[in-house]
Amino acid sequence: MNKILREILSTGLYLLGVVCITYLVIMYVVQLTNVDGESMEPTLQDKNKIFVEKISYRFNDPKRFDIIVFPVDYKKDTFYIKRIIGLPGETIQIGEDGTIYINGEALVEAYGKEVIRAENRGIAADPIVIGWNEYFVMGDNRNDSTDSRFVQVGNIHRDEIIGRAWVRVWPLSDFEVIAHE
Repeated sequence: MNKILREILSTGLYLLGVVCITYLVIMYVVQLTNVDGESMEPTLQDKNKIFVEKISYRFNDPKRFDIIVFPVDYKKDTFYIKRIIGLPGETIQIGEDGTIYINGEALVEAYGKEVIRAENRGIAADPIVIGWNEYFVMGDNRNDSTDSRFVQVGNIHRDEIIGRAWVRVWPLSDFEVIAHE
């Protein structure tokens, strides 16, 4: 009887350890997230599943062109996936021709799917000064993305960032480490 009780206790402690480690990994290391919508095309497609790593931003600041995940304020358990365009302290503006200007200089990048139409410049039609603890983010599908150009999203505070897109795991045919630069 003692042997059976010890075995049950041992198995219970083992399972408790597995649950605790799983919880710690999900809370502090990686998170599985679904891509919902076309705002990050062509980089990420609707229905992709990606792992978000949560460790690097504990030791380093986010960089321009990183793809980040952050919560949507008005939807519980919903997250946005966007690319960092503007960094703390910079001034960003989108010209009538769709060019993104950072501190008055045209941004050189290859991520935007298309030229931003004038009606999609949002609040970035006027210069936006990014706060010391904020980031300006945009989807790669510039004309079909709700991002920092719009009041409902605005600049993203550093402490809102959950992590950095790391690996696309679904569909399996598109499995890859996600490139940021």
